[in-house]
Amino acid sequence: MCITCRFVTYVYLCHVAVLHPSTRQHPSTRHLHQVDFSVFFGWQALREESQCTASDTSSPWLADVVTPLWRLSYEEQLKPVINGYRNKSTFSVNRGPDGNPKTVGYYLGTWRDGNIVCVRSNNLKNIPEKHSQVAQYYEVFLRQSPLEPCLVFHEGGYWRELIVRTNSQGHTMAIITFHPQKLSQEELHVQKETVKEFFIRGPGAACDLTSLYFQESTMTRCSHQQSPYQLLFGEPYIFEELLSLKIRISPDAFFQINTAGAEMLYRTVGELTGVNSDTILLDICCGTGVIGLSLAQHTSQVLGIELVEQAVEDARWTAAFNGITNSEFHTGRAEKILPGLLKSKEDGQSVVAVVNPARAGLHYKVIQAIRNCGAIRTLVFVSCKLHGESTRNIIELCCPPDSAKKHLGEPFVLQQAVPVDLFPHTPHCELVLLFTR
Repeated sequence: MCITCRFVTYVYLCHVAVLHPSTRQHPSTRHLHQVDFSVFFGWQALREESQCTASDTSSPWLADVVTPLWRLSYEEQLKPVINGYRNKSTFSVNRGPDGNPKTVGYYLGTWRDGNIVCVRSNNLKNIPEKHSQVAQYYEVFLRQSPLEPCLVFHEGGYWRELIVRTNSQGHTMAIITFHPQKLSQEELHVQKETVKEFFIRGPGAACDLTSLYFQESTMTRCSHQQSPYQLLFGEPYIFEELLSLKIRISPDAFFQINTAGAEMLYRTVGELTGVNSDTILLDICCGTGVIGLSLAQHTSQVLGIELVEQAVEDARWTAAFNGITNSEFHTGRAEKILPGLLKSKEDGQSVVAVVNPARAGLHYKVIQAIRNCGAIRTLVFVSCKLHGESTRNIIELCCPPDSAKKHLGEPFVLQQAVPVDLFPHTPHCELVLLFTR
């Protein structure tokens, strides 16, 4: 986040603390699992000043609102998982420090400077040992294979990236991406059988994979619809327990990469929505539907929209398995589905919207639909990248009506900002923003 955004958020929070005392809640009674704002902003001096001026009766009060967990150590704030928290890791294949092009890991350097090198992940604190183990054995397999890796598409090569997904029960799904070039179906079959044999009965059996997928891809990124994930062996899904729900996760489905942190995030979202039995909850960019389904018992209906078809299938399965009957999930682009979906919700029933977009933010037509639906009085915006397109989204949600942009509805007002640290050891966090009108 840029320093301007940090400053604006900080000033806003101080404004709320001083001018709106009704928003103050003591950290011992507020279960939001917030990150210490002084750590989030990098303004340690603010925290120290709040602690050092305890003789001033207003200072602890302000610190409780602005940095509500300032009495706790950072480790206590981040319970329960700090190391090895990622449930999904994507490993690249390229030249390592020794020049070997069959090295599996993460990139250092830049393409612009031409100094890219692929380094193994063994010493990264946020990567689980299991993920690094699978990456290590994939590297062993590549170095045994007579086929070259695909480093640059137009230069040929075949073996590409590896994705590893795990759950809290230790089940492991691996997905290998392969550029088919001009191989025949028979030749492709040989490669699939070879990698399958390696991970079932060869050295890779040490990884104890729950499932192994293979995807033929001629693009940087391919969805399941563009190029199906082919199950070479094992279970087609992994499952996770979260917020009293059993959740199904497909290879292509979005699921927050920090499971324990996701539970904190979704509880925070749930508290901020303020839903009740008369509320329709609109879950936009819903992924596997966890936010909406976790709140379904408190609402009259949950309506989810998600682009990835596999994720919608997972959401429907999760709803059925957990006995949730008041939910609907729609596949497609939110900007195309949302306007029609909202037209039927202008009958006076309250609608609370939750948006959790990708880094690219929300399409401008989604913003238009939200602005112009008078039934939406509360909006919770979850952002993993507040600058860029998300900043544009927030401005358009809050700006005065503008007929040229088709923003005809009443503007939203930012009421609260809650950062949740899903990414320990990195400068990133999720920011949950509450808007009302």
